[in-house]
Amino acid sequence: MSGQLAGKVAIVTGGASGIGAATVKRFVEEGAKVLSTDVQVALGQSAADEAGALFMAQDVSDSEGWDQVMAKVESEFGRLDILVNNAGIVIGKNIEDVDLGSWHHLLAINLTGVMLGCQKAIAMMKKNPGGSSGSIINISSTSAFAALPGDVTYTASKSAVRMLSKSVAVHCAHNGLNIRCNNLIPGATHTAIIDTAAKTVPGMVEMAAAMSPMKRIGQGSDLAAAAVFLASDDSGFVTGSDLLVDGGMLAVHPGY
Repeated sequence: MSGQLAGKVAIVTGGASGIGAATVKRFVEEGAKVLSTDVQVALGQSAADEAGALFMAQDVSDSEGWDQVMAKVESEFGRLDILVNNAGIVIGKNIEDVDLGSWHHLLAINLTGVMLGCQKAIAMMKKNPGGSSGSIINISSTSAFAALPGDVTYTASKSAVRMLSKSVAVHCAHNGLNIRCNNLIPGATHTAIIDTAAKTVPGMVEMAAAMSPMKRIGQGSDLAAAAVFLASDDSGFVTGSDLLVDGGMLAVHPGY
């Protein structure tokens, strides 16, 4: 690897599997020191050990939990350069079926968790030796552009994350903070969510692959490579942006 993240310190939430685990692995390979977090403790610890990262159990919807994560990073590394807000869930309920409990639970993780991560990261990045600096990468979704009729809460959450990132980016820029915030937009990607769905929906992987004109499903490594760019100094003039890694899914007319 090229060592694009040498000397940098990163937090990756939802690091136990999928995009998160691939990002942790790639960041370590690129020279970063990484703290991976997840609610799946055994799986998260195993993935972190394999990648050469630290692991910490975390519920991203809990503010005090974020304080503990930041305290761990500060005590271990003394700085924070990168935050990847990746943790998220789906519930698969449309507007007629969704219940208030499910709605609040998903938004607490997918949206409030991202907000808290941004807030806590900015506070720590402002204290970095040499002055404020850092890159925040929020995992949104193609559903922030094209709605999922079967999951109204997920669609709403990812749309909100997309605009939250832009607000964070502009706030930091207007206040003279050298802290960038960008959205990483996956298309259909091979994750545990896809594997679970494939057990009950025959041909699920093939259907997901067909969403892209490239006729393949994305891999965690595809997203991790894009995350390296957004985390590195090569993207120093990139903030408030949407980096689509969707195999052209949103570029093609639905009739083709």
